[in-house]
Amino acid sequence: MILPASTPTHPGTVAAHYDTLDRYYRELWGEHVHHGLWERGDETPEEAVVALVHLVAEMAALDPGDRVCDVGCGYGGTARILAGAYGVRVEGVTVSPEQYRRALAHEREARGGGVLTRPAVRYHLRDWMETRLPRETFHAVVAVESMTHMPSLQGAVDRIWRVLRPGGRFVACVWLAREGVGAPARKHLLEPICREGRLTGLPTAREFRRTLVRAGFAPGVVATDLSRYVRRTWSVTVARGLRRLVSDREARRFLLDPEQPDRIFAATMVRIWLAFHTGAMRYGIFTATRPPGSGTHTPS
Repeated sequence: MILPASTPTHPGTVAAHYDTLDRYYRELWGEHVHHGLWERGDETPEEAVVALVHLVAEMAALDPGDRVCDVGCGYGGTARILAGAYGVRVEGVTVSPEQYRRALAHEREARGGGVLTRPAVRYHLRDWMETRLPRETFHAVVAVESMTHMPSLQGAVDRIWRVLRPGGRFVACVWLAREGVGAPARKHLLEPICREGRLTGLPTAREFRRTLVRAGFAPGVVATDLSRYVRRTWSVTVARGLRRLVSDREARRFLLDPEQPDRIFAATMVRIWLAFHTGAMRYGIFTATRPPGSGTHTPS
């Protein structure tokens, strides 16, 4: 596990990071604050981010009427696609007040500005580690790039196991470190990425799989390396970021303000681009199933 080599990240710093950078995240990524999936290579960035959501849905094997939990739902982009395209009911959890506010506003706008009544998507402003969702409620739980923000990876996965119904699936898109990554890449790329991106750490694929099995998921965890299909995200992001700096005086002022601790994220984007293109950083999608006959014990 690659750690940030500084003060440990906690939910408050994660929320502050996303709230402070809210405008820039939305300008760079829109309503989907996650990687795109370029399978053909000629997709637009907007098509690519939606393609990743559909892959998550495919791996989750969703049926109409299923209950789904989106852990780290951000602005609700993934949750809205799952509800609209697959006919499922989604509960999204975010730790960011700004993301929560915008997710609710989007739902109201979609319903003509009226009060939401029994919506297909519900949002919770909560730290996942303190969210009190009923046991064995969901047919599927998805986590698109949120697991590495958790203060305890094992604790977060244990909670996911508990809220899944027996036979339910957990699908996670996870930022990863390459097995056996060298010391220079650790020091100059991965540790700063963790610190500046408010990540609690970067596990290897083997470590994340072991976390799933330890939580009680069936041993047959399916793991797929998507690194070559998602890394273009950062070429697009860096290019958009540079254009924004040239044209936006406020963005330049933000980056030059020593009182803004998150201004370093501009450099982090370049680090992530380099980490993917050198192979130090990987990107995996994992599918794990809670055994159909599993009881209600708390996994260890």
